[in-house]
Amino acid sequence: MNIMSLPVADGDEPTAADLAAIEREWPLIAAELDLLDAEISLLGLSGFVSAMDHRRVRRAKRRVLAVERQLDAGAEAADIDGAEVA
Repeated sequence: MNIMSLPVADGDEPTAADLAAIEREWPLIAAELDLLDAEISLLGLSGFVSAMDHRRVRRAKRRVLAVERQLDAGAEAADIDGAEVA
């Protein structure tokens, strides 16, 4: 049973540029989700945390940093390309 029906306001839908930005940033989102999953599994362990558990978190952190560097390098290249065209 629907208590209240709310109409969708104009402009609430993502634009093509919004969707493109999400797709461009998706590798970072996925890497951050993997890190979050590793950290949650560490919190769920009772008492004993193995070296493998710590390694999983470290690898996930390194992956996040690597993807951030790739995105930054791509953004810098786009800024340089944009500056040349203008």
